[in-house]
Amino acid sequence: MNPPVFQEVFLLPTGFRSAGVHAGIKADPAKSDMALIVSDVPETTVAGMFTTNKIQAAPVKMGIEVCKSGQARAVIVNSGNANACTGKQGVLDAQEMADQTAALLGFSAEEVLVSSTGSIGKPMNMPPVRKGIALLTEALSGEGGAATAKAILTTDTRPKMCSTTIEVDGKTVTIGGCCKGAGMIEPNMATMLAYICTDAKIEAGDLRDALKVAVNRSFNKISIDGDTSTNDSVICFANGQAGNETLNAGHPDWELFQCALNGVIFDLAMKIVWDGEGMTKFIELQAQGAVSDQEADKALRAIANSFLVKTGMAGTYPAWSRMVDVLGYCGVEIDVDKLSIWYDELPILLDSTPALPDAEALKKILHSNRYTVRLDLGTGGEGKAVLYTCDCTEEYVRINMF
Repeated sequence: MNPPVFQEVFLLPTGFRSAGVHAGIKADPAKSDMALIVSDVPETTVAGMFTTNKIQAAPVKMGIEVCKSGQARAVIVNSGNANACTGKQGVLDAQEMADQTAALLGFSAEEVLVSSTGSIGKPMNMPPVRKGIALLTEALSGEGGAATAKAILTTDTRPKMCSTTIEVDGKTVTIGGCCKGAGMIEPNMATMLAYICTDAKIEAGDLRDALKVAVNRSFNKISIDGDTSTNDSVICFANGQAGNETLNAGHPDWELFQCALNGVIFDLAMKIVWDGEGMTKFIELQAQGAVSDQEADKALRAIANSFLVKTGMAGTYPAWSRMVDVLGYCGVEIDVDKLSIWYDELPILLDSTPALPDAEALKKILHSNRYTVRLDLGTGGEGKAVLYTCDCTEEYVRINMF
């Protein structure tokens, strides 16, 4: 099996069109604020994963119900307003977005998902939304991926896109996607939106299984600031236009398809970390020697969500002592006499004793924009985990002051 090759673009697979426009939700005409992705194939399967926050935006609640059917043909997206905590009117506004989109495209509103991102608790300004939906349906194109990726951004500094092609049953299958997210990002998803399209033929249940595997290895393994929001959604469409035999776990190319889907979604997730609000350093956290994978994961999440640790990472002094503090109170089992920490391959703490690393080697690591922190919790267990995070700077505070 040749590994998939990934591109930094949102390639729309056969049978998909999309667009992004400025509708007027955002005041700046240079900032597009609405997007639409459409499958021209009537029986397009869909799978989705949504925020774990108990307070869910109106579009999320609608999306969950649409995905239960396993079929959908479009998603209409607005940025600049989350349509969350907006009461009954927010539900009506989200439904109107689906209804208008469906009417203009000529199919049922039950086949349309809605996504919103932006400020929470602000009523939707529907006149520009209505205008935007009309503009989008006119602008749909098989080359609209880049415009779509740009239109969904909020505090992001750049679009986030990834695509690949693979051979399934001798047919070319394309998987392409885009996402947005820069803050309020914590494992189990957060204020992020992601859209994946493929022309592979796959039933909804199998697509849901594949998506869950990919998300649990990517979007659910990142943390910017420990805050899970009200709107996060990962939506994946498959319209079967590649012409392959139906994919499932028994198909000889299933592993290749899963690998390709994993790769696209992982790439998008890493782009979110690299664009974290105010970030200057990308940190990969690894844990081993835990009594279980769950304990290892819990330890890393506690470290990644500690602002004492994250602000320390922003500097050039090793934050390992702060990590030790977190490990001591986060509720996981550790052997306090056998705890060890490495920065990249440089030992910092061995069996709970400072390793006195080479000062220049440590300085080089701490001044770089990417490094790995590896921890051994010392229990002798086989539990392990990985998490991707970033530092926290003054710029993060400035961005979130309003």
